Amino acid sequence: MPAKSKHWLLVVLVAAWLGVPAPSGDAQAQQRQRTSSTRRRGTAPKSKAQLERERRATLRRIRETSRILEQTQRQKEASLGQLNALKEKLTVQQGVIRNISSELRYIETDVQQTEQQVQQTRQSLEQLKAEYGRLIYSASKTANSYNRIMFLFAAKSFNQFMLRLRYIRQYAEVRKAQAAQIAGTQQRLSQQLTGLQTKKQEKGSLLNTQVAEKNNLLTMKTQQDQVVTKLSQQEQNLREELAKRQLAVSRLDNLIAERVREEIARAARVAAARAAARAAARERAARAAAAAGRASDAPSRTYSDASPEEAAPTRTDRVTLTPETAELSSSFADNRGRLLWPVSKGFISQRFGRHNHPVLKNVVVENRGIDIQTSAGEPVRAIFDGKVLTVANVPGMNNIVMIQHGEYFTVYAKLRGVSVSEGQIVKMRQPIGTVYTDPDGTSEVQFQVWRNSANLNPENWIGRR
Repeated sequence: MPAKSKHWLLVVLVAAWLGVPAPSGDAQAQQRQRTSSTRRRGTAPKSKAQLERERRATLRRIRETSRILEQTQRQKEASLGQLNALKEKLTVQQGVIRNISSELRYIETDVQQTEQQVQQTRQSLEQLKAEYGRLIYSASKTANSYNRIMFLFAAKSFNQFMLRLRYIRQYAEVRKAQAAQIAGTQQRLSQQLTGLQTKKQEKGSLLNTQVAEKNNLLTMKTQQDQVVTKLSQQEQNLREELAKRQLAVSRLDNLIAERVREEIARAARVAAARAAARAAARERAARAAAAAGRASDAPSRTYSDASPEEAAPTRTDRVTLTPETAELSSSFADNRGRLLWPVSKGFISQRFGRHNHPVLKNVVVENRGIDIQTSAGEPVRAIFDGKVLTVANVPGMNNIVMIQHGEYFTVYAKLRGVSVSEGQIVKMRQPIGTVYTDPDGTSEVQFQVWRNSANLNPENWIGRR
């Protein structure tokens, strides 16, 4: 047998005699699984933090709705405002419960992963202890100096002697490393068990919270049923209120349509006057040039020489925009879906379009905008820069403010007081009045968005809360 082959055979036999184990495929797979789990745990807290933020936001909405509900409950009689507040609170409460369920699923998954990690760590610890035991047993065979010396001098060559000497030194280092690894694994196991206990306690606390929130939901459903029953007994009053509201809505629609028509006509007159003034100025310049003997150099004016504003026919279906109002209009459109709410707190109590009456059967109501129920005395603010086009009072809608944003218009109705005047330039977030509170204790603002004569859904324009 060649000397090189004998050398490698000797190394293999020595390693086998000492019982030094090589990392098994199972151990390597467990390590990869632990690494993968660690990476997953590194991204998990972001999802949990997001759930917690959503829960805090939902609880804040519940507190706001509860305050609004309390104001409507101060009156002895049930009202639609009270019913709307209860519906909103129920909706938000259901969101809280869904959020808690998501958190529970997250924690349950985390607990299962931690339990698996604990089991894998225990297996690794048992394997390390067994390996360490084999090392100790092998070391006992060469426990005294005589055996180690005999092992060294039994070498058949100097190279073999050096290999055995290096092996003895490395063997001691392996034992120390193995002991340190066992200690580290035990510490990791202890930390995992502590974390597992914390997660189980968190899960138990969240389960108790979920039960409490479900009980609150049942209580609110009972209150809602009671209010619906009381309102059903007031059918005649509800029909009278609905008739008054429809009349007020019709008056407001007529006012908005009239103001939009007036603004379209006014803008057209201004554009025509500007075009005529520019045409007259050019005509005077041409005559002056002709009188100075330079008539041949002055180009004859044709229709194509007119500016785009002059060349365009006068529109009767939309506002004729100047460069400034066109920029404002474009900016308003660019902020679609991100515009402010007209009030800083509250909820949508009646949505845009046609929908069934909340109590009266087979009765359909139509809303040109959205009704936002809020707290008494809440300031109403402009959602975007613009010019106050109209300040008026409409019976059934109280004070209204209409603001122009180029070819867009926003309408704020059901105001108690108004703090702006017609023609005033307002900025975004600027207060324009305060919300009106009716005798039932309901504080509600009616908000509409128009583009020229087209009625738009405000929910598509304001941001999410």
